[in-house]
Amino acid sequence: MKFFQESRNVFLVVLAMVFVLSACGNTGSGGSQSNKDGKVTVNILQSKVEFKEQFESAAEKFMKENPDINIEVETIGGGNDYSQVLKSKIASKSEPDIFNINGKEDLDYHKDRLLELTKMDSVKKVLDKNLLSPVSLDDKTFGVPMNQEGYGIIYNKEIFEKANIDVESIKSLDDLKKVAKKIDSQKEDLNIEAAFALPGKEKWVLSDHAASVFLTDDFDNTIEKAVQSKSLPFSKSDQLKKYLDIQKDFSKQPVGSIDYSQQVEELFSTGKVAMIQQGNWAYPTIESVNPELAENIGIFPIPVDNEMKMPVGVSAYWAVNSKSDEKVQEASKKFIDWLYTEDEGKKVILNEFKFIPVHKDYDTEKIADPLSKEIYKYAEEGETSQWIFKGYPTGYTNDSLGSYLQNYVIGESTFDDAISKAKKAWESARK
Repeated sequence: MKFFQESRNVFLVVLAMVFVLSACGNTGSGGSQSNKDGKVTVNILQSKVEFKEQFESAAEKFMKENPDINIEVETIGGGNDYSQVLKSKIASKSEPDIFNINGKEDLDYHKDRLLELTKMDSVKKVLDKNLLSPVSLDDKTFGVPMNQEGYGIIYNKEIFEKANIDVESIKSLDDLKKVAKKIDSQKEDLNIEAAFALPGKEKWVLSDHAASVFLTDDFDNTIEKAVQSKSLPFSKSDQLKKYLDIQKDFSKQPVGSIDYSQQVEELFSTGKVAMIQQGNWAYPTIESVNPELAENIGIFPIPVDNEMKMPVGVSAYWAVNSKSDEKVQEASKKFIDWLYTEDEGKKVILNEFKFIPVHKDYDTEKIADPLSKEIYKYAEEGETSQWIFKGYPTGYTNDSLGSYLQNYVIGESTFDDAISKAKKAWESARK
């Protein structure tokens, strides 16, 4: 009996050790540190659905060059809340090794699991060090910029030509309304369904992009001031209403049922609408659906105070999990550096991702698509505005401003009520 009892005790101790080791293996490395074949596995959670396939293809190319590293990619975006998914994974101990952060709010929220990346080549070679400020603290950098992006109103040049519209004539919201009305009056002749496609299902389109353009002056065109502000002035809310009304009134209906995919793929890319509010990130999708149309599109800024400044910024930053195994951390940094600073990766950035580079040593003459070329031109000439939404309180898009504006465009609230609630929510979040 004593022998069997001692054997049973030894067995229980060994079993307990197995469980402990298993639990350790699930901390901060997506559930794995290395495969049985000796490969290091890097789990990536990324938020850009627009280049999901291209990103997975890039990971395959990297793995061919680095057979000792396995890259696993999970993409969360579109109608899903990336930040909430990331938080859920962290809470369930299945957090990724590489993930996206968006600026100061995320930097503060995730600071306990952000690896310092200051000495990485992909940090040292960023074109403008100001682009690192949203992910920097005490002269230390904790994120690598994904790319530069710009957004505005993408338009179908062929439809504009047939409707006898000169895009250069659009200098104000009144001009934009006249253009939308003119296109609407010719729908049958133009063989289209509407002038616009407003994706009322997408809170980020309404809050992050539409509203943000009309908030730049409230914060002196500075993200940092938005982060620090205890209140939301919204001095140009009347212009935001006018802009949303133009899209809403001349959109394919019902706007509440239109999401990003329908807006870009089903309506714009098939030539059923003339204009959409989106950015250069939509180009790969448009090209995949209709390559011919993709070569005949352009983009212009949303008019604010009769000024035409293109909102340009960094879409997201790559962060490396400091909770991951050291070998996984090194492999993670190696992949990011490969993507942005090595020749094969740079080809992917320009030709496959269709990104506007945010790093040095790129041939910008090879920027691939017409939208990115136009946005790069605005950036080069300094005719840009900041992405103020990068300074919103955490969760403000989905829980507050985006929801309130969504209720307005689908007819469930007044505009004044939406703005009043948005202001109160900002103040509450910043107490």
